[in-house]
Amino acid sequence: METKLDPNPIRPVGRPSALCVWVQKTIAQRELLLMTVPLIGLVIVFNYMPLYGWLIAFQDFKVARGISGSPFVGFENFQQLFKDPHFFRVLRNTLAMGFLNLIFGFLGAVGLAVALNEIRVRWFQRTVQTITYIPHFVSWVVIGTIAHVMLSPDGGLLNDLMTGLGLLDEPFYFMAQPNWFWGINTFFYFWKEVGWNAIIYLAVLAGVNPDLYEAADVDGAGRIRKIWHISIPSLMPVAIIMLTISLGWVIQSGYESQYLLGNSMVIDYSEVLDLYALRYSFQIGDYGAGAAISIFKSVVSILMVLSVNYFAKKTGNGGLF
Repeated sequence: METKLDPNPIRPVGRPSALCVWVQKTIAQRELLLMTVPLIGLVIVFNYMPLYGWLIAFQDFKVARGISGSPFVGFENFQQLFKDPHFFRVLRNTLAMGFLNLIFGFLGAVGLAVALNEIRVRWFQRTVQTITYIPHFVSWVVIGTIAHVMLSPDGGLLNDLMTGLGLLDEPFYFMAQPNWFWGINTFFYFWKEVGWNAIIYLAVLAGVNPDLYEAADVDGAGRIRKIWHISIPSLMPVAIIMLTISLGWVIQSGYESQYLLGNSMVIDYSEVLDLYALRYSFQIGDYGAGAAISIFKSVVSILMVLSVNYFAKKTGNGGLF
């Protein structure tokens, strides 16, 4: 019997190329992509275009000459900074206050979130949460004023309280003690930010499967056991990510709190890199050194984030990327 071949066989269609898939997805999501254009534009304008100004870190920059007319000096500004002993004292202050804020802020936010999650009276839980995160929206100018009023030796709340209890014979000037400044700055930063930082951990705990707690109840686990074996492990992936992100800001500890809480008597412990850069730029007029400090901070921040992310992956706790 003779077999006839089909003149129009159906040929298998090959897989589309990666470019075709990308084009199809782009067309399908064109509305979403158009919505991101303004945000991308803002990021480029305010985050990437100013990087052009980093050129002055490698120049003997003069305002009258501008970037194009100022002579190139290489790494001379960086060498000048690293030879200045005051720079390392300022770096010590920045890292010390940054790590204190990170440690107490991180532990305080996790602890507050776990404690609020254990409260069964909802109206009380919401009230405490609201009271703790409201200071986040208060400016450092107001926080600094509150700090000076509370710690003032002349009618300050803390001095009056301790004097009334017999703990002090005479008022104590807290804000004039250099060794106390790191603790004072950490305390007010903690008060200002702990409630706000706890929100994300509360959201994670709200998504934990209730069956896990019910199973723990059946097994006879108490509240502490459930916190240790269910709540805290559930927080760890997000906590590692938040810790990695926060480490990038350790050296970028800002200057608002240090500027508003500090004074000339505690400057050896209150001056941070941002204030040091401002002094170099606007008081001394050395804009190149100020830009060099900014580059140094950025490089250190990137290295810290990459290091923590690497160790987080090696220990099996996930990572940021």
